Amino acid sequence: MTTQYAIQITAKDTVGVNPAMPVPEIGPSQILLKVQACGICFSDTKLMHAFESHPRKSPILSGIDLEKLAAIPTYRPGSDPVVPGHEPVAVVAAVGESVTRFHVGQRVLVQTDYRHLPTASANGAFGYDFDGALEEYALVDEAMVIDPISGESYLIDVGDEPAASAVALVEPWACVETAYAWSERQHVKKGGSLLVVVDEGVEPLGLEDLVVAGEPSRFIRVGQAAGLEKAQERSLGELDGTFDDIVYIGADPETVETLSPFLGNRGLMAIVTCGRTFSREVSLDPGRVHYDLIRYAGTTSSNVLEAYSWIPATCDLRVGDKVGVIGAAGPMGLMHAVRTATAGVENVTLDAIDVDDDRLSRLHAVLEPIAAKAGTPTRIVNSRVTPLEPGVYTYVALMVPAPALLKQSVEVAGRDSIVNAFAGFAIGTMSPLDLNKIVGEHVYLVGTSGSRIVDMVTVLRRLEAGTVDTNISLDAVTGMAGVVDAIESVNNRTSQGKIMVYPYLHNLGLTRLVEMPEKMPKVAAALKDGLWTKAAEEALIAEETKE
Repeated sequence: MTTQYAIQITAKDTVGVNPAMPVPEIGPSQILLKVQACGICFSDTKLMHAFESHPRKSPILSGIDLEKLAAIPTYRPGSDPVVPGHEPVAVVAAVGESVTRFHVGQRVLVQTDYRHLPTASANGAFGYDFDGALEEYALVDEAMVIDPISGESYLIDVGDEPAASAVALVEPWACVETAYAWSERQHVKKGGSLLVVVDEGVEPLGLEDLVVAGEPSRFIRVGQAAGLEKAQERSLGELDGTFDDIVYIGADPETVETLSPFLGNRGLMAIVTCGRTFSREVSLDPGRVHYDLIRYAGTTSSNVLEAYSWIPATCDLRVGDKVGVIGAAGPMGLMHAVRTATAGVENVTLDAIDVDDDRLSRLHAVLEPIAAKAGTPTRIVNSRVTPLEPGVYTYVALMVPAPALLKQSVEVAGRDSIVNAFAGFAIGTMSPLDLNKIVGEHVYLVGTSGSRIVDMVTVLRRLEAGTVDTNISLDAVTGMAGVVDAIESVNNRTSQGKIMVYPYLHNLGLTRLVEMPEKMPKVAAALKDGLWTKAAEEALIAEETKE
């Protein structure tokens, strides 16, 4: 086969089917993958809207020999048309002569988030700056899929038993797992870059101890206080570069907004108000919380060390958490709700929150028996009918990238709470937030992007052991004929679950599972309680490939 069907994003908000995309020729260190199935993600629509301005579409800066990178035929940075799709399972179809870690016929779950290949503000990723899996054959290079430091493989072995759909859905479920398993920094970064900004008229405590603990390699101050004698003095207007830690002592909204862009990747701003209060809401960028992993913490006291003291060790659920999942009836919200219900954390309760009765009805049908079996008290809440009360949750997971809903998430969070902004806000989407509450009541805003190999393996093992059925999140299937419709459905949030693409089924249009009794009775007969199964997948393939 020299050509194939592929989906391509060719410009902002421009996506279509290419029925004659060349199958890439493999080089010595490259692997050709035959895609069995690939899920569609809301992140695909964000790539479509942002295209070359997406953080993962920009050129890779390091982590690979740049001449070797340029020789990879599926590398598509900047404005180059790209094949999306980062939730695949595939079989190795061919390998180059120098490939040693992989062999023809090997079935692999593809981890697509190449954290060892940094871009200007994120990292390289399959389906973003490399062609992804919404095509019949995808090509990767060993330099992409083998971490040069750990030696870990981004192509994870998987057996033949699970359905292709179930394996492909491991990636989004792993993104959810990452969102909880992520470790947080609870101290100033050792040997990092430190900026301390002190407003006039305040007398902070603990700065000397902070500096001794951090041993900063770069140390800048704006303003004066005891413990800053070794710092280089600057004004706000003279700041440049980025910092791992910014300690701001004061409560001026404009100063926080001025300092925030100077937070580097995984940077943390510790806000020490010394009893002062902010005069208005402060505009923060949740896109950077999500993609750049920046964090805000603080204290109303004068002791800078207390700003770090309450940061949680991880983003995970805690004993007794009262959890609210906002947007729970969407594809990812269901996964968060199921993960919460089955986490096995003592005395956790769950409110699964949405505003659409039809979607909530499906959520109830899927979630209720799972939560009942796990013994997790669960409510399905239509927040239009039952408004959420301030301060009632100790953990809020937000699925919808809307500033108004992020503001609401902070409002409904109580003392010592976590607000997990899982929704993929675009960088630059400013959201006005109540820093008096965030600092004064210890509301910790977190976010993560993508998944890690360890979390994919965790979910895969649960799938293989039968403790998790990732297919419960599947709402529809399609071949290439329906992918554009599927992307539009995800973009408009009309999908009630995940959509699975079988790229080699060229003529299959978008088909929801609830439509199958009428449209595909033989496939529908293999569903279990209306949910997708391996038998249904096999029936679909047999039906669509028969002569």
